[in-house]
Amino acid sequence: MKILHTSDWHVGKTVRGRSRASEHIAVLREIASIAQREAVDLVLVVGDLFDTAAPTPEAERIVYRALLDLAADGRQVVVVAGNHDNPRRLAAVSPLLELGNVHVATALARPDEGGVLELEAGGQPVRVALVPFPSQRYVVTAADLMGFDPSGHAQKYDDRVRQIIAALTAGFRADAVNLIAAHLMVAGGVLGGGERSAHTIFDYYVGAVAFPASAHYVALGHLHRAQSIDGPCPIRYCGSPLQMDFGEQADRKAVLIVDAEPNTPAAVREVPLSAGRTFVTLRGTLAELEALAGERNPVADDDPESPTGEYLRIIVKEKARFGLADEVRELFPDAVELKIDAPSVTVAEARGESRRGRSPHELFELYLAEKGVDDPSLLGYFDQLLDEAERLDDEDEQDEPGPGAVSNDDVVGGGA
Repeated sequence: MKILHTSDWHVGKTVRGRSRASEHIAVLREIASIAQREAVDLVLVVGDLFDTAAPTPEAERIVYRALLDLAADGRQVVVVAGNHDNPRRLAAVSPLLELGNVHVATALARPDEGGVLELEAGGQPVRVALVPFPSQRYVVTAADLMGFDPSGHAQKYDDRVRQIIAALTAGFRADAVNLIAAHLMVAGGVLGGGERSAHTIFDYYVGAVAFPASAHYVALGHLHRAQSIDGPCPIRYCGSPLQMDFGEQADRKAVLIVDAEPNTPAAVREVPLSAGRTFVTLRGTLAELEALAGERNPVADDDPESPTGEYLRIIVKEKARFGLADEVRELFPDAVELKIDAPSVTVAEARGESRRGRSPHELFELYLAEKGVDDPSLLGYFDQLLDEAERLDDEDEQDEPGPGAVSNDDVVGGGA
């Protein structure tokens, strides 16, 4: 039988407020076409279908359409919830998706209560152990559901998840294709850049030895970089289908095709994805950036079926000065991020002599030096503001009544 492994779609994600809906539509159509071309029997979608627990109607439409497209031609599709997904929302639509051969697991469950999915794909019996993302708080509850000793609640996250996986895989059979679909952070995995940091810290790591040798393949979601994990059986992250941020600009995106049959090790290969825009960082002086400006491929939305272009981050290696950012934006109007990388100036170098007795003009000049800013016009603006402030102070002093002066209140009072 043939399996397609995908995960971490993050539909609904934006880039500095810019929608990526057209990119998601394009890449999910590409994945569906791969499933058809490869004559896939089973699709594993391993978590983080959405970027947020409160997806927009547009994001939901894109995801549910993609799941049904993947299930075309009688393919079975298995979905587990990730840490970005809302389990209740997925559970609400799961009965409808089930009618289209899309099986959704939103929470850990006992093997005989939905924790293990038994089906047939490609003429082979298949058992899929389902491991939706278990938070630290929920994994204790899940341990109770599995019937573990309550005294073990003090165990580490790794130990509890290992016990849960052992319970789910205890019924793996030699005459079936045994799979694990898990949205987890497995020790040895390398972050891609766009993952939620709170769920990739050491408290959420699970050792690869948690997966038994009886598993033909472990399909992982959570990390955005495609990679293999050393362990007792084939363990793979397929990665996200799109670059999610500038931390992933070196990643090449793909889906995984797995050939599996009973009593035979699974064979895994990558199928590259081409849809979606890339993230690119340009560094240099203003003159160097001017030379690069005409060579870039700006974001274009004129063809929603095939969105093209690059998300640019510009890092300017110049001393900060008034108007520099505007000059760079004229060169790269579509840049989504702009940073000034000014030459570092030590505090000792900037301060020089003591500040005592310095004028406000001199003190501001020292401040700019400390920040690596070389712009005489800012000093001019500061002097104008200082002159205006001093003028207002002088006017206030002139308006104050002198000793023995009669106030308006006194006049009014005397007339009464």
